[in-house]
Amino acid sequence: PPLFFGHTSVSPQCNTTGRVRINAMKYGIVTVGACSGNPGPGGWGVFINGPDGARDLCGGAPSTTDNQRELIAAIEALGGVPGGAEIRLVTDSVYVKDGITSWINNWKLRGWKTAAGKPVKNIELWKALDAACSRHTVEWVWVKGHAGNVGNEHADALARRGMEPFCTN
Repeated sequence: PPLFFGHTSVSPQCNTTGRVRINAMKYGIVTVGACSGNPGPGGWGVFINGPDGARDLCGGAPSTTDNQRELIAAIEALGGVPGGAEIRLVTDSVYVKDGITSWINNWKLRGWKTAAGKPVKNIELWKALDAACSRHTVEWVWVKGHAGNVGNEHADALARRGMEPFCTN
């Protein structure tokens, strides 16, 4: 079934030079980060659908934040496909989508500082995501989480699976 349902907000970013890549591999990716407590145990989930088939990725950490897991999901997703791919990446994280499509350029111009002059939070992850983006052409799409989007619900289940080993009852 198609990965993407519902209303989306589309914003292109990453290697958007206006050049069309001939024979570029095309991928649909859905990413989700999850946390039990914030901070607390967390996981990330990625669903990748491309010319080489569909696959799931997930992982977790014992003490993290939701924003960190959202960033890790996007980094792992972009690292999980061959360089030069055309990617439609769906996330339920406004933080990740707006960060990579809007805020990051100003952060870099200000030496990785916010408009208020404070250091950007999760700077190493943002730098890693920026580097991962530079290998591809990425269309970033936001969808509301936990709203019935099939791809988002699947990636959320993967994120919870990644988190499970770090949760204690």
